[in-house]
Amino acid sequence: MTPTQEALSTRIKSLEKELQVALEEKEKAFQYRWAQGKARFSKGVLSEHKDLKHRLPSYLLHGRFLAYVTAPIIYSGIIPFWLLDLFLIVYQGICFPVYGIPKIKRSDYFVFDRASLKYLNLLERFNCWFCSYGNGLFAYATEIAARTEQHWCPIKHAQRIRAPHSRYGHFFDYGDARQYRKEIEIVRNDFVDVKTLTSKTKPPSPSR
Repeated sequence: MTPTQEALSTRIKSLEKELQVALEEKEKAFQYRWAQGKARFSKGVLSEHKDLKHRLPSYLLHGRFLAYVTAPIIYSGIIPFWLLDLFLIVYQGICFPVYGIPKIKRSDYFVFDRASLKYLNLLERFNCWFCSYGNGLFAYATEIAARTEQHWCPIKHAQRIRAPHSRYGHFFDYGDARQYRKEIEIVRNDFVDVKTLTSKTKPPSPSR
């Protein structure tokens, strides 16, 4: 990476630490603690949560008509989601070892803790599960695609892209033909940061 990119990377890490501090402050504000990898509320807070729950019959009765019309379309997405999930497992399981690309731990991208909140009714819990699965799946797919791209085409775009993925900073600048030909084999195998991260034993992060 260039000095500018390294400076930006350092700044990003600093912001991530600030975000972690902010999340810890939220823990105190909403009175929960982490135990055995789960958020635990006090009995008083749990009682308040249960009082704030919208019972399912009332929730359904007051639902919007268009929500009922569009819900089947939204929920039908689970079928292509499952197919994509299965494909990604097979894809990286077979292809990544061939090219020396580190595999991605699927469980790192799927977090379903919101479904345990007591102020949510059964349907709201299912909706949270569905959204967690869909967004986790796409984040998982993005990382797989990013590592694939780093091996096959690690070149930045000339145009600015809205949401560069995690490996984009490792890519060659657009039009830098000399560096591309000189260091392509180095860059396409540059997963030292990933291997270092996965080799460490880390406790569960409260920010998840």
